[in-house]
Amino acid sequence: MAARRQYEELAQQLSAIGAVKRGLGRMLPHECPAGSAAVLTLLDRHGEMRMSRLAELMAIDMSVTSRHVAHVAERGWIDRSPDPADKRSRILRLTPAGRDMLADLSERSMNALAHYLADWSDDEVDQLNTLLGRLRASFGDCRPVPAAPAVPAAAPPERTTRTPV
Repeated sequence: MAARRQYEELAQQLSAIGAVKRGLGRMLPHECPAGSAAVLTLLDRHGEMRMSRLAELMAIDMSVTSRHVAHVAERGWIDRSPDPADKRSRILRLTPAGRDMLADLSERSMNALAHYLADWSDDEVDQLNTLLGRLRASFGDCRPVPAAPAVPAAAPPERTTRTPV
């Protein structure tokens, strides 16, 4: 098990990731801020959905989600059509213009990463991708779950053992 100082260092490094995200955010076009980019990315990844599902995936309030959706809809990047199952709800889906914007965002991201990681080897980039993927998997989707199991499945013994106080 990692020593306390290693976890403290990891917490500091993860906190500093905000600076990396802000740096990548600066490459977004003015007309597509981070919230809009997130809407487009999630619709691309998960397909069409209701706004309530989008709010859940973004882990933000429905009113904030609504503002992001209005922004991308005004630019023609998504379509909001009535849900056949519930006429009060809308189904959100990407438009061809939204897919074009996503392609532009992807190109900008790759160019920024290539610039900032120019002195990294291919193996180092692969290692980072592997470790970040593993970290994300360890945290799951980070949304609250209704009821956690009493004992974590397949938890390593050293992580479940507690020292008496």
